[in-house]
Amino acid sequence: MPAVESTTFAVLLSISFCHLLNDMMQALLPAIYPTLKEQFHLSFAQVGFVTLAFQFTASLLQPAVGILADKRPMPYSLPGGMVFTLFGLLLLSIAPNYAVLLVSASIIGMGSAVFHPESSRVARMASGGQHGLAQSLFQVGGNIGSALGPLTAAMVVATWGQSSIAWYSSIALVAILILWNVGVWYRDHGLRRIAVAYQGLALSAIPRNQLIRAFAVLIVLIFTKYLYLTGITSYYTFYLIHRFHVSVEVAQLHLFVFLAAIAIGTMIGGPLGDRIGRRTVIWFSILGALPFTLIMPYVNLFWTGVLSFIIGCIIASAFPAIVVFGQELLPGRVGMVSGAFFGFAFGMGGLGAAILGKLADMTNIEFVYRVCAVLPVLGVLAVFLPKANGMPTPATSKG
Repeated sequence: MPAVESTTFAVLLSISFCHLLNDMMQALLPAIYPTLKEQFHLSFAQVGFVTLAFQFTASLLQPAVGILADKRPMPYSLPGGMVFTLFGLLLLSIAPNYAVLLVSASIIGMGSAVFHPESSRVARMASGGQHGLAQSLFQVGGNIGSALGPLTAAMVVATWGQSSIAWYSSIALVAILILWNVGVWYRDHGLRRIAVAYQGLALSAIPRNQLIRAFAVLIVLIFTKYLYLTGITSYYTFYLIHRFHVSVEVAQLHLFVFLAAIAIGTMIGGPLGDRIGRRTVIWFSILGALPFTLIMPYVNLFWTGVLSFIIGCIIASAFPAIVVFGQELLPGRVGMVSGAFFGFAFGMGGLGAAILGKLADMTNIEFVYRVCAVLPVLGVLAVFLPKANGMPTPATSKG
């Protein structure tokens, strides 16, 4: 059997579509924060802890799921994980108080913990060696879903209230059906591709000290990018309402535009990394976004929308490159790398949301955005990433 197999776009599109459905359901939480804040009389800090409850379970469980799957692949874990999302949504739709709201957010986070590392592994299995393209296709599904979440919330939840969230459980059922079929492909074809692609590549090709330094840098990059993105996503509607006195619906439409920009940037970043190098894409996402993040807190509503779109595109372009960069640092440990990166991103984003919420309560929401504006500066640490000639090449990674 040949060592290099063709890209399986049917599987990539299926897993991307399920990522869309998964993240659309999960994006309901930040989209309905204004409704929940008013209904349950929450402070900004309490809103931040809802985000933390969701992302904390995802952060803790994702690396563990990834490590377990590296040792014992689980083809049917994907539909199983979606069941958690289904039950979390149903509980969210009937939550009578803040405590139950936190529990429902935690259960939805469990579904995310199972879905992300294993679906990222499936995307790499089906890539045919085009790892950046596959990671972008996978991630852009989630970005589109995250963008659709606020849009559907504005039309559905804002109109019919908290109980209408239960309607989204039908979306979870569709995802479970598709993921069951992906699991069949995983069992029959994906496991064979793992054996071929990673034969003899369990250890990294670079020295241990460089490997540790590279992972530390990648983690800092993920921290700064996801803290910024989570800060925008969690509090953007509040910021627009507070500063520009727009309606909730208008604020949610602006959030949709920002999240759509993230989807576009994600789609561009992976294939671009395949062509010009992932390190170059990471650098671009730092130097390109910084001027715009610094001036966004000081412009009017129109330019806030324009700059948020530009920032979303540029910052998001790096994440597929970061994930694949990490996977190439440790070929044969895709589950661990994906789980650690996605888990850390969720966890740090959730912790950051809680801290930013507390800061907003102590000062005001505009001050929070001025703080977020300088976060991309930490991205200059990318200078410590290994050069391309110190990494396994795409051809090598294919076996």
